[in-house]
Amino acid sequence: QVQLVESGGGLVQAGGSARLSCAASGRRFSTYPMGWFRQAPGKERKFVAAISWSGSSTYYSDSVKDRFTVSRDNAKNTVYLQMISLKPEDTAVYYCAVGNRPMVVPPSSIAEYDYWGQGTQVTVSS
Repeated sequence: QVQLVESGGGLVQAGGSARLSCAASGRRFSTYPMGWFRQAPGKERKFVAAISWSGSSTYYSDSVKDRFTVSRDNAKNTVYLQMISLKPEDTAVYYCAVGNRPMVVPPSSIAEYDYWGQGTQVTVSS
């Protein structure tokens, strides 16, 4: 099994920044994409960003483009989500996930990911 552990969440003021980390273990194929999703209170889980582990391809939700950056450090088996210019509407539990198959283009659908971390809370205050 693949295990994912997110960290880096916390309380941030609007306009501030934060960096989330997702440490992975048990991953066999570097071509499997990694994704970030978030779920606000009372809302469905939504796609945020994704990256191809070996292909360096990235994809972002329109709501976070130009503010969030997903990156990787394969040596550490870790993916990151750098967030800047945070807004109150960014408040959510952030989850990382691994895709269910090798893909060059990282997917945005929840159905295309099969392993999930426990999530880390990001709260943005105004």
